[in-house]
Amino acid sequence: MKKTFIILLLALPMLSFAGGWPKKKGTGYFKLSQYFIISDRYFSPAGDLLDIATASIYQTSFYGEYGITDRLTGIAYVPFFSRATLNEQVSGFSGDVLAEGDEVNSFGDTDLTLKYGLIINKPIVVSASLTFGLPLGNSAGGNTGVLQTGDGEFNTMVTLEASRGLRKGRAWISALLAYNNRSDSFSDELRYGLEVGHKLGQKWIANFKLLSVNSLNNGSDFETPSNGIFSNNIEYIATTYELAYSWNEKYGVSAAIGTALDGRRVLASPSFSSGVYMNL
Repeated sequence: MKKTFIILLLALPMLSFAGGWPKKKGTGYFKLSQYFIISDRYFSPAGDLLDIATASIYQTSFYGEYGITDRLTGIAYVPFFSRATLNEQVSGFSGDVLAEGDEVNSFGDTDLTLKYGLIINKPIVVSASLTFGLPLGNSAGGNTGVLQTGDGEFNTMVTLEASRGLRKGRAWISALLAYNNRSDSFSDELRYGLEVGHKLGQKWIANFKLLSVNSLNNGSDFETPSNGIFSNNIEYIATTYELAYSWNEKYGVSAAIGTALDGRRVLASPSFSSGVYMNL
């Protein structure tokens, strides 16, 4: 059976939205994270679960938000080290090597965002964002040239987010709607998401995020090469469960697990991430 390797990067800023609140001028949030996923199953283009050669990806990244004004926030997601691997395939009968393992280490695709507060200082706040996806990753890595830490295409995404605080600020709910324009004959995407969070005592914060990505199938119908990481016409419904612990008002740590409930051309295994963050 032909083996196919396609990675879905769950638990990244594409799933972690910051809500409708812009940062106050001169304040910020900065996070250093480690992410990984290892899987031997994935959702086929038809949505069926298939066995694949075991593959993994590891990303070390920086994420930051900074208030330029009370309404305008600058946001950056920079995966400064990305590693993708494909395990060696060995026959269960003869022990012969059927396919050599492969790996690639490089910089990853980077997102730069400007967020503007349309409605602030109200019970329901609303913001609009413009994100530029920079193709700084490797789109043809490894000895085989099929491992990737980026898809090689530039994309522009417009996002609308609305949020409301609950229980005197101890809880919140946010929703987003986004349109992602992808270049180089990749199909555009429509995204929508939901986040619910709650403070647990003085130190702990728990939140749940859901994101649905839907291809508009308005580009080419090409399939990425076998062992490609980023695919055209990806679709999925993904959830992330995150728990954070604040040492004090400035520093804290977090851990998260992400899963794809359903999908097309994405891995069917959970992803894991952890990080250290600082509030400015």
